[in-house]
Amino acid sequence: MTDALATIGLVRRFGGLVATNDVTFALARGARHALIGPNGAGKTTFVNLLTGVLAPTAGRILLAGEDVTGLPQDARVRRGLSRTFQINQLFPDLTPLETIGLAVSERLGHGGDVWRVVGTRDAVLEEIVSIASRFGLIDALETRVGGLPYGKQRQLEIAVAFATRPRVLLLDEPAAGVPERERRALIETIAALPRDVSVLLIEHDMDIVFSFAERISVLVDGALFAEGAPDEIARDARVKAVYLGGATHG
Repeated sequence: MTDALATIGLVRRFGGLVATNDVTFALARGARHALIGPNGAGKTTFVNLLTGVLAPTAGRILLAGEDVTGLPQDARVRRGLSRTFQINQLFPDLTPLETIGLAVSERLGHGGDVWRVVGTRDAVLEEIVSIASRFGLIDALETRVGGLPYGKQRQLEIAVAFATRPRVLLLDEPAAGVPERERRALIETIAALPRDVSVLLIEHDMDIVFSFAERISVLVDGALFAEGAPDEIARDARVKAVYLGGATHG
């Protein structure tokens, strides 16, 4: 079966610095996959390559077998590749109702005409409510985003990405800044997404990684260093050396 997302020999250089070094990687359909590595390993650069924020120096990116290497970010989203960021990209003056509605409206080709679409189409409103319910946002639908607790803002950002109906969802440290008591619920919500959504989680919190992932890839110095099931990674002496030999997670 074709992988949900794959890279072949992916390279990104910044002058003499090789930030992504010949990475061949596969995200299986329905995966719950984590990408880890020490600070400076190249994880965010790798995600920026996958999503089209950066162009690779060499190599290819395949989405469900289709070569998307040369496509811009919006074209990749339309083909089912969505992401969140370490720092949220939300509009503080909108409500979750308006924010999710805007994402749904864009997906349906109505552009920014969210007000007309939400106000006149029951199916769209039902979808917004369904998404908000999945991510624990029903009670906050009409609260300004800037007034929401940070944990709710992170949930909303993931809800917006989910509203694009992705086949692949890339989550860059989704629990960063979220209070400890709310982290587990957030990760459980992500893990419980429909299996037609393949998830790649970039995370530094090993408790989150090992509670979520069914497969883990380790990136070190821009290269794929190790990969396997969580118990295999936990036992890998080389991975332990990377993390216990003075490097920090990030």
